[in-house]
Amino acid sequence: MAGIVNMRFYEELNLFLDKKYRKTEFGYHYRGRPSVKDAIESLGVPHTEVDMILVNGDAVDFSYPLKDRDSISVYPVFESLDITGLQHLRKQALRNPRFVLDVHLGRLARYLRMAGFDCLYEPSFADEEIIRISVEERRIILTRDKGILKNGRVTHGLYVQSDDPREQFGEIAARLHLGDLFKPFSRCTLCNERIEPVTKESVLDQLEPLTKMHYSVFYRCTGCKHIYWKGSHFTRMAQFIDDYHNGS
Repeated sequence: MAGIVNMRFYEELNLFLDKKYRKTEFGYHYRGRPSVKDAIESLGVPHTEVDMILVNGDAVDFSYPLKDRDSISVYPVFESLDITGLQHLRKQALRNPRFVLDVHLGRLARYLRMAGFDCLYEPSFADEEIIRISVEERRIILTRDKGILKNGRVTHGLYVQSDDPREQFGEIAARLHLGDLFKPFSRCTLCNERIEPVTKESVLDQLEPLTKMHYSVFYRCTGCKHIYWKGSHFTRMAQFIDDYHNGS
């Protein structure tokens, strides 16, 4: 059985499409009985990027079988419009967001940890390990690899569009509306564990002479035991986070 449906993708979903399909309605030819998910992913759009699908004005799920002459509108996760009461494709939003990042996003992991988010990152993580962690620990996958998001086991994931770490941080903060969830300097940027205040006396033997002289407030990672203090680097990082917090 063959047929044709009319499709239109909205906002950032267009970035995954061939240029001739972007920001316009187009005909999609099919054979057999493909689902709407099959059609979406055959065009290069990972299913994790999709939050709502309307077919002839009605919300459907990914299993909906295409029917000849259907009119299909596909909307991204966190699209800025009122879709209250319609059928979202995420079973549950992750409002205490935790992340697992692929090999390309080490700097982004550090920025997110700096803002207080639980981020797992190891350069050695293979795709299957990232997927397993995401499913078992309910973590959002952040990746520069579109392929991993097309795996049927993945339920929460985002393709990171920029290749600049600072822009990546702003992109994720904006797309996930993270500003109100920032807890700056509550996690170790090196190992992801919590940091806690400690007395100067308890870390004195680990400090350089000038640090001992000029600073009195210190923090220590509960995992790797790295020592932090409010030096010039703290001021720069605080401004960096504040810029995105105010802009989110």
